[in-house]
Amino acid sequence: MTYITQKLLIIPGIIIGLTFHEFAHALAASLMGDNTAKNMGRCSVNPLKHIDWIGLICLFFVGFGWGKPVQVNPYNISGKNRKLKQVVISAAGVVANLIIAFIFAIIVTALAHYNSAYVYGSGIGTYVYYVLYYVMYINIVLMIFNLIPIPPLDGYNIVAELTSFDETPLYNKLLQYGSLILIVLLVFNVFDYILTPGINAVLSAFQTVLELVF
Repeated sequence: MTYITQKLLIIPGIIIGLTFHEFAHALAASLMGDNTAKNMGRCSVNPLKHIDWIGLICLFFVGFGWGKPVQVNPYNISGKNRKLKQVVISAAGVVANLIIAFIFAIIVTALAHYNSAYVYGSGIGTYVYYVLYYVMYINIVLMIFNLIPIPPLDGYNIVAELTSFDETPLYNKLLQYGSLILIVLLVFNVFDYILTPGINAVLSAFQTVLELVF
């Protein structure tokens, strides 16, 4: 498989992953009482509502990208346990990526198990298989990457909300430099030491579960 072919095959996975990640944030916020994102049309699975084209291109070529951030107004969150509800909103994106990854893990496992000749041949079936596989893989990557506790990633907000760190002055200061921190870590390939073990662990967990079925 050529480099260009591989890049083309991962496009659906990137679009699906980013779209459902941001959609999940918007939907969770709406369910928790904040309709800011809903009023902006973000409670939608239309990729055009969520794709940031620069972020998409960067993810395609560099392996580091982003969608349009979902705006959340914590003052609109209704009822009790507002902190817990904010955690739910922050975690919704990675949960969506996990669910999609597992669904596609089931599909690719079923294809490989019941129709291996179709999957491992040289025709269109092979390309279909790899598109489905990359949807699974990209969603795992997005899930693990967004769990890293560095601003503005979801992991930072989850940790900050669980510990009330988001109520301290340092929280917003770190937000200002979060993107710079991410770029530095990316340049020095630090994320490889986080993503690779995480991806392997998730794939191993999927395999263990699916072996009980197939």
